[in-house]
Amino acid sequence: MLHTGGCHCGRVAFEFESDPAVLVHECNCSICKLTGFLHLIIPRADFTLLSDWDNLSTYTFNSGIAKHYFCRHCGIKSFYVPRSNPDGISIQFRCVEQSTFSDIQIEPFDGANWEQNAAKLAQLSD
Repeated sequence: MLHTGGCHCGRVAFEFESDPAVLVHECNCSICKLTGFLHLIIPRADFTLLSDWDNLSTYTFNSGIAKHYFCRHCGIKSFYVPRSNPDGISIQFRCVEQSTFSDIQIEPFDGANWEQNAAKLAQLSD
């Protein structure tokens, strides 16, 4: 099923394929805890950016593997490339039109202890 999402000002828009029933992860790592990020990790091939990449700024930290993309106009991070799934996209579920989903399950993820738990997410971008 096709779903849509984007940033606050609308300059970043995307669509993606996923089942209408999803498992979303609520992470307690340093950045997700502060921003309230709810992860819906999907294969990169199922994600299409509808707007121009020039509307995005990138932030990296620590290993530099994760690529955090922010709207350079309103500052919202509606998706990023996660370190746990560099071949996937983690969508901020709060930035998604949720009426197209039939079932939404939220599961805690212990990202504060990332090294011990990252493997639990690895299959999500397959």
